[in-house]
Amino acid sequence: MAFRKSLYKTPAELRSMVEPGLATLASLEAVRSIIRPGVTTGELDAAADRAIKQLGGRSNFQLVPGYRHTICSSVNDDVVHGIPGERVLEAGDIVSIDSGADIGGWNGDSAITIVLPDPARPEIVAERQRLSDVTEASMWHGIARLAVARHLNEIGEAIEDFIESQGSYGILTDYIGHGIGRSMHEEPPVFNYRVRAKGPDVRPGLVVAIEPMVTAGSIDTFTRDDDWTVATADGSMSSHWEHSVAVHAGGIWVLTAADGGAAELAKLGVMPVPIA
Repeated sequence: MAFRKSLYKTPAELRSMVEPGLATLASLEAVRSIIRPGVTTGELDAAADRAIKQLGGRSNFQLVPGYRHTICSSVNDDVVHGIPGERVLEAGDIVSIDSGADIGGWNGDSAITIVLPDPARPEIVAERQRLSDVTEASMWHGIARLAVARHLNEIGEAIEDFIESQGSYGILTDYIGHGIGRSMHEEPPVFNYRVRAKGPDVRPGLVVAIEPMVTAGSIDTFTRDDDWTVATADGSMSSHWEHSVAVHAGGIWVLTAADGGAAELAKLGVMPVPIA
């Protein structure tokens, strides 16, 4: 069967993306429920996989050639694409978890960052939590801009403006967001910073994954010997947040949030509308 290559989905196709979005959310909530010092990243992976399968889905990360895991788990100075396994999490770690689900050939993609408590080093935990909070808030500012934007690249402007207002943080430029639908990664690119081009029109049917990756230091990175894990060159801590968001005739809806993003978007004057 040949699938449509348009950037814009039909109303029926948008509705088909709700279930994989919620399965992706369930996988991340499963991780949240067990993550703590002493747990391995492999255990997090198994919990996420069970959650997706319980909802009738499958991991779309496992569909990527050469990758056999359900999540990416990136710890401390690892930014993205960290491979789960035998690593034991420690108090104070900052852990980014990226996950995705496929149901009926449609995809969801989302990421969260969690800072593990460490009573012995509260100042370190506070610094890392602020990094995560700034990254998450920048994502929500980008999503809020999508609700009113004429062109897609206004999202990156909103994200960069917010991060710049929060202090000295680095926005990765080598790794960006993307369209999502029949494939986990589709056109168009979704930048987390200002670019000269306007990008495609924002109109009903557009579905994108907005995912800022922010560091406490340099934005320079390298890939570790496993050929997957991307880490900061200067060893600085990093954070990654992501949601898949649909634009439809009634407004926007965050597919990977249980409330469509209402709780966070209300703070920014935006009310998401369920997909009819």
